[in-house]
Amino acid sequence: MPLLARRLPRPASEAPAPTAAAPRQVPAAWLALLATPVAASANSPVLILPDMAGSLGIRTATATWLVTVFAWAMAVGTPLMAGLLRRRGLGVTLRLSAALIVAGTAVVAVTPWLPLAMAGRAAQAAGGAGLITAAMSLAGSVRRMGVITAGFGTLGAVGPLLGSAIAGAASWRASLAVGAVALLALPAVMRRADLSVPRQSTPFDGRGAALLVLTATALVLVPRYPLPAVAASLLAAALLALHVRSHPTGFVPLALLRTRAFVLSALLACTFATSYFTLLFTVPQLLRDRTDWSTSTIGTGQLVALLAGSALSMVLAAASARLGHPRVLTILLTVGALAPLTAVLTPWAPLLLLVATLAVFTTSAGQATLAVYATQAAPAAQRPTAIGLFNLCYQLGGAFGPAIAALITLGA
Repeated sequence: MPLLARRLPRPASEAPAPTAAAPRQVPAAWLALLATPVAASANSPVLILPDMAGSLGIRTATATWLVTVFAWAMAVGTPLMAGLLRRRGLGVTLRLSAALIVAGTAVVAVTPWLPLAMAGRAAQAAGGAGLITAAMSLAGSVRRMGVITAGFGTLGAVGPLLGSAIAGAASWRASLAVGAVALLALPAVMRRADLSVPRQSTPFDGRGAALLVLTATALVLVPRYPLPAVAASLLAAALLALHVRSHPTGFVPLALLRTRAFVLSALLACTFATSYFTLLFTVPQLLRDRTDWSTSTIGTGQLVALLAGSALSMVLAAASARLGHPRVLTILLTVGALAPLTAVLTPWAPLLLLVATLAVFTTSAGQATLAVYATQAAPAAQRPTAIGLFNLCYQLGGAFGPAIAALITLGA
């Protein structure tokens, strides 16, 4: 009997349960390819607005709505895509983002009308926001996040020249399609990442999402319509605050807003982004006023300066674990303050290129390190939401900066 018992198979209830293989970590290079082409897409119209306006039969000033609507869709799309990621998982978010980019690019490629072109650009930006949110949620460390944010700085810097070169070789419509390059990373990311749908016990907070979108929309419109947009922003923000108090676990979790590390990180990211985009548009005008450099010389100098700052930001992100949070924050605050002070006080015009280096270094390294600090401070279930709200603050800095730059250059 003992011999027979030894030969009998073990009951299923006693058999060891098979362990599910953990998903492999997605290489940082694939995450950078997934997220960063949207930076080139955002900046590609800068030098070709007159060509776009002529093709669409509108004034150049009117064509700038294609830039504004892209910034708006990035701002409002980021928290919405983060909410989708939190509720439906990575697979649904990546597929919807890809579909939006493909549809938006197809519309921009053929439409002869500005409203449809704006709709196409909005779809491209919303899809790009989803890819950025997905990539940052998979980063997991400051070093890997630094690869992504340094890529933002690099492709954002080359975006205008890249858009101009593509427009010259093909058409302005092709230059607006550079964001679709991100789709090349999709197969590799989806093979390695966990695409399962997370469990959810709370219903979707549609009112909270709508109020957040209204608040972000009003803030993005502040540069174009200051008085009505500021009034609308205050009203929408007040309504959102009341909603958050009555629905503390809704689309904007109250616990997240009470997390000091998250709030400070998001506010610093907005401040650094505002400073960077202000200087990005101000420095070329200051160089024109203070030197006899040609436009091409100024553009080339600024490009080199921005690329150098992006590379240095990756170095700081890689060393952040050894330096520690207090030292990294001290470096960011010091360099972040030094950039605008140098722009105001320098008596030597070429030092303005150093200003561009310092500014992009601060915002790229700041986005990498602060994003990790902000999400690690949040509860695990709320980390996609934290990424979305953090990136919303960064995008708002991108809307405020050019407006401040316009005021500075007009008043100079």
